Amino acid sequence: MLTVGFIGNGKSANRYHIPFILQRSDKIKIKMIYTRKHSRDVWDEIPGVIYTEDLQELLNDQEVQVIIISTPSQSHYELAKTVLNAGKNCVVEKPFTETLEEAKELYTLAKQKGVMIQCYQNRRFDSDFLTVQKVIESGKLGDLLELEMHFDYYRPYIPESVHEFSQINSYLYGHGCHTLDQVISYFGKPDSIHYDVRQLLGVGRMNDYFDLDLYYGTLKVSVKSSYFRAKERPSFIIYGKKGMFVKEKKDKQEEHLKMFYMPDHEDFGVDLPHEYGTLTYYDDNNQYHEEKVVSVNGDYGRYYDALYETLINGKEKLLKDEETLLQLRILEEGIQGMK
Repeated sequence: MLTVGFIGNGKSANRYHIPFILQRSDKIKIKMIYTRKHSRDVWDEIPGVIYTEDLQELLNDQEVQVIIISTPSQSHYELAKTVLNAGKNCVVEKPFTETLEEAKELYTLAKQKGVMIQCYQNRRFDSDFLTVQKVIESGKLGDLLELEMHFDYYRPYIPESVHEFSQINSYLYGHGCHTLDQVISYFGKPDSIHYDVRQLLGVGRMNDYFDLDLYYGTLKVSVKSSYFRAKERPSFIIYGKKGMFVKEKKDKQEEHLKMFYMPDHEDFGVDLPHEYGTLTYYDDNNQYHEEKVVSVNGDYGRYYDALYETLINGKEKLLKDEETLLQLRILEEGIQGMK
């Protein structure tokens, strides 16, 4: 049994972590949650879980093997150091840290203490991303030429309500870290990168737009996102020498979680037939095909399956240290010069 504790009892913990851990109660147990002011928490208590306002109680608990930090981004670095210095394994919500140097320091400290630290990247298990991998690996597209990834919202009220620039609370750090992790996990380190990162409301305001082109030989992978898209662009578009694939609908797990439709439902996060992506290609006989591709089911909980295997069975970490360090370098370079 893997016994875990949480620092933070807000939306992130209760929406994106806890429902998937509770599904795995045969092998993962939540023992304790630290929250600064439990009387102000709006989320229902979980039966059998201890809630504490004393961080030391969590850090000193001998049964807790790993502590998950699910707090505002600016607190990640200091809290992670505290957890590691207590001799506990640690999972840190994204973005991992604000700077590359902070991330390097945490990995070094973890090695010194003989424990593990890892960023939480649940979107490696998005349905649309997994389906794209299935299409690529089918070979029907031929050699890849271009891949566009869009992570769009129409939420103008978010940047309009922010009147000062913050690096770690930028759109690139908060959302680009998802799509960049997907790219790095599948394609590795790019040969070069072109950055277009903007403050659409002007200098001194929130970063609310990014468009990054990552080059891998002749393949260009574009990661694009904006808060000002009244109509979302397709989640993924892939072009190859023999065809193309378009996945309009992005992964539905977040959508379902926001409706409190939990992963214990069989159809949680599952695409309906009209939401399947369309594959268009020419076969080896130059015959034209257009067909729907059944979506691969996503499951954020697979992150915790991998964490269990790492900490209980000694398997390799899901997220390699160098992948997170590369992502932090890209984030830092992309946001450079903004104020």
